[in-house]
Amino acid sequence: MPDIIRLLPDSLANQIAAGEVVQRPASVVKELLENAVDAGASKVTVIVKDAGKELIQVVDNGQGMSETDARMSLERHATSKITTSEDLFAIRTMGFRGEALASIVAVAQVELKTKPTASELGTRIVVEASEVKKQEPAACEEGTSISVKNLFYNVPARRNFLKSNGVEMKHIVEEFQRVALARPDIGFSLYQNDLETYNISAGKLSQRIIGLFGKNYQQQLASCSENTDLIQIHGYIGKPEFARKTRGEQFFFVNNRYIRNNYLNHAVVNAFEGLIQEGCFPFYVLFIDIDPKHIDVNVHPTKTEIKFDDERTIYSIVRSAVRQSLSSHNLTPALDFSADVNLGQKLATSRETIRDKQYSQFRTTPRQQSNMENWEKLFNENEGKVSMKDFQQEEDSNVVLTFGSSLNKTPDEQDDQKVHLAIFQLHLKYIITQVKSGMMFIDQEAAHERVLFEKYLHDLDNQSGASQQSLFPQTVSLNPGDYSLVMEMKEEIKALGFVTEPFGKHDILVKGMPADISHLDGRGVFEGLIEQFRKNKSELSIPTRENLARALAKRTGIKEGERLSREEMQSLIDQLFACEIPNYAPNGRTTFYVLDLNKIDNYFS
Repeated sequence: MPDIIRLLPDSLANQIAAGEVVQRPASVVKELLENAVDAGASKVTVIVKDAGKELIQVVDNGQGMSETDARMSLERHATSKITTSEDLFAIRTMGFRGEALASIVAVAQVELKTKPTASELGTRIVVEASEVKKQEPAACEEGTSISVKNLFYNVPARRNFLKSNGVEMKHIVEEFQRVALARPDIGFSLYQNDLETYNISAGKLSQRIIGLFGKNYQQQLASCSENTDLIQIHGYIGKPEFARKTRGEQFFFVNNRYIRNNYLNHAVVNAFEGLIQEGCFPFYVLFIDIDPKHIDVNVHPTKTEIKFDDERTIYSIVRSAVRQSLSSHNLTPALDFSADVNLGQKLATSRETIRDKQYSQFRTTPRQQSNMENWEKLFNENEGKVSMKDFQQEEDSNVVLTFGSSLNKTPDEQDDQKVHLAIFQLHLKYIITQVKSGMMFIDQEAAHERVLFEKYLHDLDNQSGASQQSLFPQTVSLNPGDYSLVMEMKEEIKALGFVTEPFGKHDILVKGMPADISHLDGRGVFEGLIEQFRKNKSELSIPTRENLARALAKRTGIKEGERLSREEMQSLIDQLFACEIPNYAPNGRTTFYVLDLNKIDNYFS
């Protein structure tokens, strides 16, 4: 049998490694920014063209590299950060694996210029697909400049998987923000297609937050700090009243390294319990300083996940620190004994009025009417059966149920009974109605999402979304990534019925809403749409129009726990069975289930 195992060529091995480290242009920005920070730079500039697909250039004024170091930095597993295995558990630098530059030069055309402090000449190296094309002395500024051109030019399959420029630029901005937040003592600037997006001077953390996210954050910041023998916490949280429906600005840093940790995020959210509405997310930028021996940062190629040796204790300290901050800034609610005791009743009345407006959208179009004809037989009520018409959905133990006989009714009343089927709501979650074959259970949330999804798809396809002008336009503040995303999708957003225009550097003015949901909070709906769109984008591979329709349907549909009137339930049923695919919600959930009469009979046999 011939030998079949052999060593991979270095160029191919580097491309495989690049698949872990360099997933998209934002990955390149992250690695180059971290190298610039580790080089001791006080000023870092990022230049991006075509969302990083054409050019990513990072220029720093750090210590630079000698000719030998510059050449060695392009090799795999070449690093100045560690020498022994013990060093892995004492890491405080951003990078340490020695794979970043080697992975980048394997899938791009790279030019590196660098000059150490006090040297007369620097070094210029040109590399394409891991092959060094040129190495020569060069006159350049102190520090390092790395230009990455035509990313994935030699791996077209990888390039085809890149998203639109808006999506890719959003990821780049997010990586830029994370590194800039981690080191407020360093000045950062970002240029996109020769236009300045950020130019932030070195300063305090609060100034860095305002510089990145806007002046409106100035009034919502509350300092947070805690010192224990195990960890030290410092940073800022957002005041509860400023919580938003988007999850954007939530940052954890451990030893100045950005991390993702759902467990610690739960600790912060738990501390806000009772202070923010369900579905809203607080802002926070929290730094945890801990002895490196208590953590392991070598668990993920992108270094965004770490392990703590005592995660439960860290959780308790973080939650306690946030609660203490909320208390010390008088952000916890106080009882107001002068409040109107009838407020609850007034809110309930107001909510019913709003819902009446919301369900005005359930009007049958000619296309839907033709679809409904295929379902009419399903709802033919059997003659002479006991009617549940008098069931009331109010949860009242004293309600009286009346079962009338059709013999005591006039012909007109019997005809009316055929039209108005028995229908009621179960646990404010399911709609139950009588059908020819038995009893139908309808998931009100899934059903409404299906109805809205098909409506919004139709609006997008036909550019037919009706708008309702807002009497008081609302301003939505977005981070640069989301703003770029919205600008790219402005035609689709307009087709849904939103009337928007740029307002300031990264703000959007919502001047009109889709007519069917014009009674809802414009800012909240728009923020929710972008948040849900981003969530779908990270989990699903679907076209933009379908993603938008799904996102808006998810955010504006009725939810479990909402009480519906009989007319609203009937309208929802009619609209559901007028859909092209009434059986499933957009996410695949079943919308209804029919319990066969024979099965019901078996329970009583």
